[in-house]
Amino acid sequence: MTPPPDAADSPETPRTLAEVIQVLHELWPVAGAEDWDAPGLVTGRLDQPVRSIRFAVDAVAATVAEAVGANIDVLITHHPLLMRGVTSVAEDRYKGALVADLIRNDVALLAAHTNADVVPTGTSAMMARLLGVTNVVPLTQSLSPDSGLGRVGDLDTQLTLGEFARRVADVLPATAQGVRVSGDYAQPVSRVALCAGAGDSLLAHPLVTAADVYVTSDLRHHSAQESREQSLRLGGPALVDVSHWAAEWLWLEHAAHEVRALLPGVDVTVSDIRTDPWDFVVVQ
Repeated sequence: MTPPPDAADSPETPRTLAEVIQVLHELWPVAGAEDWDAPGLVTGRLDQPVRSIRFAVDAVAATVAEAVGANIDVLITHHPLLMRGVTSVAEDRYKGALVADLIRNDVALLAAHTNADVVPTGTSAMMARLLGVTNVVPLTQSLSPDSGLGRVGDLDTQLTLGEFARRVADVLPATAQGVRVSGDYAQPVSRVALCAGAGDSLLAHPLVTAADVYVTSDLRHHSAQESREQSLRLGGPALVDVSHWAAEWLWLEHAAHEVRALLPGVDVTVSDIRTDPWDFVVVQ
């Protein structure tokens, strides 16, 4: 992959938003997105100059204010701001207020969501790499044999479930939720399935049920209970439930690295603002 033709590398001759979008769509083809998804440009003019890019998981008040305050030209988020059920961008609603702030301050907003999940260096692939999971393959297949949702692979050294959960906690940024585990602390773990973000739709996938543990987010009571009860009867994975934001935040620095390589002269940074919605827990 190469930078857009005729694009100057000097910061004195900035890229245009159109050139940035071309690079992003090469890295994370929109064709790889799920049918229900809404990746791509949310606000911005195609001819506007781009000297700086900031990555974040979510477009919320804090990350938008950060981008505006730092004079960022493009905010790239993993989650689309406008995806489902949006019928108004009036400023008495938070999404409308954010859109207005972005437009007034000439900050373009783009989303790279499930199209960034499925690529070989996407969210689940980066999570697997950081957890020491090797020989990975996707749980589902998308644009190519090495692309798709989720990943499954092997640990180089067998761990107990407790040890593996501690590794997960050490890799992820801290959140109020922490790491929730369903399974015997001492049970051995070698084969790991995972899906960064909400992955309960893959609980019954054969590659998941054949693994020793499944790491994902947003597991609900009934889906988690049914999975564990089935595992107790016929064998199946322990469950590790982690913060949705934390799991996908792990991908941002690699995504920024890829964009830096293709857009020399553009300042590409990652927001460390925690946009996980939970602030604290009360232990009973």
